[in-house]
Amino acid sequence: MSPEPASPAPDTAAPRRLPPPPPAELRYGGRHAKNPLTDASFAQMCRRLPSVLAQTARMAWVIDRRAVLLLASCQLAIGTSAAVLLTATSRAMRWILANGEVADRLHQALPALLVITCASAAGRVATALSSYADGRITPRLTTESDCALVAAVCRMEAAARAEDGCADRQEAAEMGVVRSHVMVQDATRFTAAVVRMVSASGVLSVLHPLLLPLLLLAVVPAGVGAVLHARVSYETHYANVGDRNVRQNLRGWATSVKFTDEIRANGMTSYLVFWYRSISERIDARTLAAAPKMLRIVLVSSAIGGIFLVATWAGLAWLAASGRIEPAIAATAVVAVQTALAALSQLVIYGAAMFHTSLYLADMGGFLDYAAERAPSRGEFTPSRPVEEIRLDEVVYRYPGKETPAVAGVSLTVRSGEILAVVGENGSGKSTLTRLLAAIFLADKGMVSWNGRNVADLDPDSLWDLSGLVPQNFAQWPLSVRDNVTLGQPREAGDDLVWRALEEVGLRDAVEELPGGLDTLLARELWGGTELSGGQWQRLACARALYRRSSLLILDEPTSQMDARGEHAILEEIKTIAAGRITIVVTHQLVNTKIADRIIVMEHGRIAEHGTYDEVAHGGGLFAELLALSTDR
Repeated sequence: MSPEPASPAPDTAAPRRLPPPPPAELRYGGRHAKNPLTDASFAQMCRRLPSVLAQTARMAWVIDRRAVLLLASCQLAIGTSAAVLLTATSRAMRWILANGEVADRLHQALPALLVITCASAAGRVATALSSYADGRITPRLTTESDCALVAAVCRMEAAARAEDGCADRQEAAEMGVVRSHVMVQDATRFTAAVVRMVSASGVLSVLHPLLLPLLLLAVVPAGVGAVLHARVSYETHYANVGDRNVRQNLRGWATSVKFTDEIRANGMTSYLVFWYRSISERIDARTLAAAPKMLRIVLVSSAIGGIFLVATWAGLAWLAASGRIEPAIAATAVVAVQTALAALSQLVIYGAAMFHTSLYLADMGGFLDYAAERAPSRGEFTPSRPVEEIRLDEVVYRYPGKETPAVAGVSLTVRSGEILAVVGENGSGKSTLTRLLAAIFLADKGMVSWNGRNVADLDPDSLWDLSGLVPQNFAQWPLSVRDNVTLGQPREAGDDLVWRALEEVGLRDAVEELPGGLDTLLARELWGGTELSGGQWQRLACARALYRRSSLLILDEPTSQMDARGEHAILEEIKTIAAGRITIVVTHQLVNTKIADRIIVMEHGRIAEHGTYDEVAHGGGLFAELLALSTDR
């Protein structure tokens, strides 16, 4: 007999590495994305300012009415003090520049000088009080904006989160929250500049009608330039939204302690750094490409404004030299020009800042409207307790942007006291089916009913109060053990129910050994925190669902990370508590389906088989095939 050929030696030589591919080009262009500059002319952009002022005032009024009234009073006081200051300056100059003894002139000017002192002091006090009022409003306004955004995201229908462009719109809206931090301050300084400008302009108009038009011509080009500069800046921001969104997510993945082992053991460090740097450089390239355009805008607007400013001072000098205005009036005009020029400059700066803010607020407002449209639009009926029956009638569900339905025409009835196992290959529609049963998704066609009532007619919060879910990708909340079990919904029985749930999943001993017991913070990356193993986290996720003592219990791969002892404990507990609820178990461990009263086998979004374990195990169908594969090792 000829000897069997030896097995070929494994090829251990590493193939030559190629340079990593650059990141894909990412653009914020989802179906719901809308650039607020698309249809905005320059005049329309300028008309944004009153609406931004009104929006700021409304938001601030809700936060702190007294602070808003104080702020308004301060602006009025600032304007009044500026007008009084200039008027008193004119009177003082007449005496100071008059003929006679210095002592006599100063004595005559003293009342006006005292008025100047008081007006200056009043203006400074009003400015200080204005800053105080801003300090009362801004932190709470930013918090309200931030909380509104978080609440809007949390309240959206789950299906809407998968819509094209949703993540990018959310990232763009985040900038609205950031800009809300300076919104009140910019609005305050803008209105203060308006008041000062009106006061100084009134004085200038009285002194000589030619001075004010020249001064306006000196500042208007700067205003136009500032608005155009803000527009270019926002266009760059808009072009970078998609890349910034991915970069932010990549930074979280690359720096998270949860992925450290995989990144290092698989040699991904260099690639992740390359990927992160490539996206960052692409963002920088767009920013740098806009710099020449911004420079041209600033240079042209400054040059034009400078020409008119020289003309303003030349006109004032000519009026004084030719005797068309008195020296005292000329001196007052110098102060008024300086005051008006400073006010107009502030008006331009903060007007442009408010315009800039309005673009980001438009993103945030648009997203909040978008999220509100996609919040659960359901009925107000409270579901009857307990849930005795859940029924699906020819239910169809298709994910946004997908042509093939994930669940296609499924009819199914599940009753209290029954354990239903759902099996099938990946992508067969198992998890989607459970989300339809739990009313997380609403059917596109057909109907899902609880106790005979369409789930679309039921109040979602009341409905979900009756359910408990252990998803495949469960959260590892950086909270205490207690809060990880109760999920912020403690019961009157106190910790007894928490310990009971932990004991049912075989986790009591491990928790008792933690340094703080139920108070131990489960976040190793935070100071004073600790960490659980993957299997312990999964047991904790199961404890959450058991703690709720709900009418509907859904467990999606509940034991995939557990050892044999933990898996046995969970399955035994499921059987023990099944009598009082509807229990749905999704699993790839087909031997675990023996605990179920019925098994359904999903294939291409439909129920391919249906029966008891013995019926489907010996039915010669997909379940029998998968079972044979699982035992063929």
